[in-house]
Amino acid sequence: MTEDTLTPEPPAVPRAVTTAGTAPATAPEPPGSPAPHARSALEAARRRTLALTDCLPDDELLAQHSPLMSPLVWDLAHIGNQEDIWLVRAAGGLPALRADLDSHYDAFRTPRADRPALPLLRPGPARRYLADVRERALDVLASAPPGDDFLFRMVAQHEQQHDETMLATHQLRRGRAVLDAPAPRPAPAGADRLPREVLVPGGPFTMGVDAADDPWALDNERPAHTVHVAPFWLDTVPVTNAAYQDFIADGGYDDPRWWHPDGWFHRQRARLTAPAFWRRDGGLWLRRRFGHAEPVPPDEPVCHVSWYEADAYARWAGRRLPTEAEWEKAARHDPATGRSLRHPWGDTPPGPEQANLGQRHLQPAPAGSYPQGAAPCGARQLLGDVWEWTADDFGPHPGFSAHPYREYSEVFFGTSHKVLRGGSFGTDPVACRGTFRNWDLPVRRQIFAGFRTCRDTGAGR
Repeated sequence: MTEDTLTPEPPAVPRAVTTAGTAPATAPEPPGSPAPHARSALEAARRRTLALTDCLPDDELLAQHSPLMSPLVWDLAHIGNQEDIWLVRAAGGLPALRADLDSHYDAFRTPRADRPALPLLRPGPARRYLADVRERALDVLASAPPGDDFLFRMVAQHEQQHDETMLATHQLRRGRAVLDAPAPRPAPAGADRLPREVLVPGGPFTMGVDAADDPWALDNERPAHTVHVAPFWLDTVPVTNAAYQDFIADGGYDDPRWWHPDGWFHRQRARLTAPAFWRRDGGLWLRRRFGHAEPVPPDEPVCHVSWYEADAYARWAGRRLPTEAEWEKAARHDPATGRSLRHPWGDTPPGPEQANLGQRHLQPAPAGSYPQGAAPCGARQLLGDVWEWTADDFGPHPGFSAHPYREYSEVFFGTSHKVLRGGSFGTDPVACRGTFRNWDLPVRRQIFAGFRTCRDTGAGR
């Protein structure tokens, strides 16, 4: 999702910020549970926000590291402004702390490339504003009736979405590395012997979710409805760097046969030759990852590719991208019970044994990891590691109703944005589930996006 849905680089910096654990999983609770769950989600998001900004000096927070992104200090104050609007004013009925900031931090009013020209709060005042708003918001939450805390859940997810956006800004910035986290574990034994693809059986399944069944669900995830999906074969794991290098070596970037016409035009204009942050050094592919230069790991899911690149690879491989309904059926449908699960492995919250989420690591895990997080169909890593592009444009589920306002999702419906599913290593569990829908422009590569492919049951491999 574009994070702009709520309205919707100096002195040496010690490389001492450990990102692992800054955003612990927040367990979803059954409907009617008390408000502390929303409070813990807000507090986890704030710890991560501060970890991503306290590691840099003021001049780097004020700088624009890419025209694709806002200055980090804009994100910082925008988070506070949205909390002021939705929790202090809308939920609490209290006066605004800083109504004068609304126009500066309205994501729809000023494009990202133009935000450095705004009269932005400097880092110190931005942090004080954040703290003052949070103190008042928690007072409002403490008096909220049990179950009447959707806005608090929404704002917690919004902050985590901006945290992932700020993580992407860290990837784009040049200079000394300031983030650190342990590497994922090696792939488990037998990962190299997994089948290339798994069969997802045909038939109806329940797509989406009702608010009564998942209090964290946002408006574009609702309502639950029945969808019939024909049987299809799906990649067991996301497409890897090694597989994507075969596409490059075979001239995939130079052959218009594989490209959507708009994608071919963009490839030529942008001079794309490989995923973002990759470069060739003799016979070796290298990448830049959060300030480090390193060889591209062959067994990791490919990351930082656009929808156009994913679509071209799929065509080159004689396959296609899954539709959004196909992806969700693979991730949620349990043929044994006929139920749609909250996560591929069931309804329990994500933990470190099921998925690479929550910024525990700063890269995808090797393909075939997390067997405990496998879906009933046998596919692995459907949640976490990399967002996965699907074939579909972003649109409403049947019976959609905008909530709490049109700009949260509805204004993005149409042919301009493509849907991504499943979350990435930088996505917090509170904003990731089998129904969660992300969207972005098909040219975007700074996001932590990869893909997997599929084929019809009658098609060749």
